[in-house]
This record gives sequence, structure tokens and C-alpha cells, in this order.
Amino acid sequence: MEKNISRRQALQTTASLIGAGFTLSSFMQHHKKDGFQIGACDWSINSINKPESGEMGAKLGLDGVQINLGNLANNMHLRDPKIQQEYLSNFKKNNIKFSGLAIGELNNIPYKSDNRTDQWVSDSLDVAKVLGVKTILLAFFGNNDLKNDETGTRTVIEKFKKVMPKAEQMGLTFGIESWLSAKEQLYIINEVKSPNLKVYYDVANSNHMGYNIYQEIRELGKQNMICEFHAKENDFLLGSGRIDFQEVKKCMNEIGYKGWIQMEGAVPTGKPMFDSYIENRKFMKSVFTT
Repeated sequence: MEKNISRRQALQTTASLIGAGFTLSSFMQHHKKDGFQIGACDWSINSINKPESGEMGAKLGLDGVQINLGNLANNMHLRDPKIQQEYLSNFKKNNIKFSGLAIGELNNIPYKSDNRTDQWVSDSLDVAKVLGVKTILLAFFGNNDLKNDETGTRTVIEKFKKVMPKAEQMGLTFGIESWLSAKEQLYIINEVKSPNLKVYYDVANSNHMGYNIYQEIRELGKQNMICEFHAKENDFLLGSGRIDFQEVKKCMNEIGYKGWIQMEGAVPTGKPMFDSYIENRKFMKSVFTT
């Protein structure tokens, strides 16, 4: 938005928005370009594959919820327009945003070796468009792990080359979340040669692998190769574990990242999810402020 607008223009804009059912505060929030937005994965807040994940997100005070496309049992149900409408209705009712879309089932039915997944990945772009989501997380763990798998990596590269033109045309981004180092992920991205394929950076995964996460964030970020972040701790509340989130924020500021940070995991053994995520949200909001 232009900084210098006349008072008359401002009043006309406000009147138009109110007439369309908006308030000025909602307009400013919608158009706020600075700051971070805090979401959580539906699979971390006991709401995986449930339209009611929007209601849970609202109860937790989140800005949004990252939802899963589905699983084999429900035939990746978010591809069904009726299911999409259930999600849209619930999120609108609870004033919660769709903070992201993910295909977690790839960990069980791997993109690298099962051709059924090709249609899922392609269809996820159409679903994302309906929900207004810009980033789609593709999981590369379990059966889909690419670490030390040259054959699987080459297969994935070739598959990406086929689907990325559609992603580019739709203005959507695929994010790779994996056990790979920054260097290994950059290899895949550079081979595919698409600006819409990036790294979905999970600080806990990379820390677990022994990577220098602060160095990697700077390295990837300065090349504009990070699409989004997962804020995660294994068996600790956020801020109580191994990750220095103040340093993470410093790295984000250095690379100019402003966008969604999705909370994942971070529920200590024996502690209820709801109580954990109330505390996690408070911590994240205290660190990631404008």
C-alpha cells in the first residue's frame, strides 16, 4: 500500500470496506505486511484430517492451522469439494486462516517410488488454490526418506520437473521437508530449476541431524530458498529445549523472512496437548513480534 494517501481516499476506502462487511481493523490486519503469523499443524493439535481443526486453532489463539491433504484411507479427502466446503465453513466461522497445506501420507506411500502419489501432488495445487494457501509441504521421511538414496533422489527430481510448471502457472510453492542438509536440498532444487520449489525448514529436524541450523537458515535464506518454517521441539515446550528461538528470529530478520511459522510437536511426555500449545503460543508470540 502507498504510504501517502489523502484523508478523503482513506475515508472512501474505509466506507467501501465496511459496506462489503469488513471492519477497518480487519482490513489493516489483512494487509499487514510486516511481522510473523503463528500457526500449528493439525496433526500436532489432535485435529488431523478434521474440519474442526479450525475450531481447535481458535481455542488455542492461533493465527492459522496447517492442514493435511488426507490419507490413503480417505482417498486424500481434501480433494473432494464437499470436504473443502466443510473446512472453509469451519475456518470462516472460527475466524481462522489456512496457514498451510501438507501431504504427510508421503511418509508411508513414498513420492520417490509410488506413482499413485503423482496425482496427489498435482491435485494438492488445486486444493491449495481453493483454500487460498500459497505453500504445500511435501514430507520426505520414513518410507520417503531421501538421505543417501541416489535413486530415489533422481526419481523425485524428475517428478518435480513434470509438476513444477503447473505450480509456477498457479503461483504456488512446494516445500521440501526432509532429513537432508541444506547442501543436499539445494542440489535437488538446482536440478529441478524452478523458483517455486524451496526448502520447508524444520529447526528440530535439522538440529537432530547435527546441522548448524542458524548457519543453514542464513545460507538458504540469502538465496531465497526457504518457503516456511516449522517451530518444533522433541519432548520439550518451545523455548525449553535445544533450539535457540531468539537466534532463529535473528536469522530470519537477517534473511528478510516474514511469514508463517508453524508450531509442531513440542508436547512434553505426560503434559496435555491443549495446555502445551497455550504455552507454546504465548512463547512464540513473545519472541516473534514485529
